[in-house]
Amino acid sequence: MRIIDIKLELTISPMNFNDIEKEVYSYVEKLYRNVKNPSHGFDHVLRVYRLCLEIGIREKADLNVLKIASLLHDIGRALGYEKNHAAKSAEIAEKYLSSLGLPLEFIERVIEAIKAHSFSSGEIPKSLEAKVLSDADKLDAIGAIGIARCFMYSGEQGRGIDKSIEHFYEKLLRLKDLMYTETAKKIALKRHKVMLKFLEQLKKELELKDVNSSSWRI
Repeated sequence: MRIIDIKLELTISPMNFNDIEKEVYSYVEKLYRNVKNPSHGFDHVLRVYRLCLEIGIREKADLNVLKIASLLHDIGRALGYEKNHAAKSAEIAEKYLSSLGLPLEFIERVIEAIKAHSFSSGEIPKSLEAKVLSDADKLDAIGAIGIARCFMYSGEQGRGIDKSIEHFYEKLLRLKDLMYTETAKKIALKRHKVMLKFLEQLKKELELKDVNSSSWRI
């Protein structure tokens, strides 16, 4: 057991870390019930949570920090803060975790990870846990899931196919080279290839290159 686990159990007695995690999970899940933002919904939070654990185990990160940080990483979005959502999520998470009586050191590590998780925040993750969360969030934006989320977001924003394709080249295809951990880099490479194949097929269909040629002209 790591020192942080012992601190948690002693500070919040009789709650143990499992109780804390359940409390945070319940708090976040309730906030997302009325959120009309499917591309950044509670299912996204849970995928990031699972990715954090998969990467964290392999990279020997602090899983307790990752569990709480991943559950709260987009809490600002759930409360309607789209602009600078990472910073707002960190601010809300800090107040919430403090209300649970968690150790300051633990809260600071969670907050540091949340602040630096966003691709567009400009914050550079420093701790291993912050790097893992950042990687997990980026991984959920690429591959087959990334394709699905891209077009979900396009629907939310009234964006057509052409603008969606631009988003792949402006952001999604860049993410493979922005991973921090070796584990995430391997996963990202596979998911990157999925997007390239999709875009290749989409281009063919948009140009009707997958259809037998005919004599019609516009």
